[in-house]
Amino acid sequence: MFYIIVAFIIAYVVIAHYISYKLEKTRILKKQKWDLNICCGKTDGGGTNCDIFQHKDVPNFVLVNDIYNLPFANKQFDTVLCSHTMEHVDDPQRFFDELARVGKMVTVVIPPLYDISANLNLLEHKFIFLTFKKEHNSLPRFIELPFAHKIQKKLGQVNNA
Repeated sequence: MFYIIVAFIIAYVVIAHYISYKLEKTRILKKQKWDLNICCGKTDGGGTNCDIFQHKDVPNFVLVNDIYNLPFANKQFDTVLCSHTMEHVDDPQRFFDELARVGKMVTVVIPPLYDISANLNLLEHKFIFLTFKKEHNSLPRFIELPFAHKIQKKLGQVNNA
């Protein structure tokens, strides 16, 4: 019986993460052309794609040095997509405010609470967002991920902050 329960938990975690990260994220990305795809990684949002590092050759790429001071004019973009980034940054509210400055409509894609493997990713994430939805036009409530800062600092992923 114990092994059945463990197998069920593992299956749930894998399936929930696949639905959240692969299916839902892809659906949101492809549902429209995004004028600004911020922290784009390897994805093309159809308009301006920007990040703090160029992961691969994506069209219309802009390298930015500071996500809290973007090199764009106020309301320059009609639509802004920020996918799977808020949980990584030091100050989600400040970053969201900057996105709202440069965009008329901001869409934030975050790991929903049902995606346990993403929410408990102590090696990369700093925050858990208190929502079961994947897609938001305002920043949902969030809490700091317990022990994440200490673990990331120990692994050399955090400066002396």
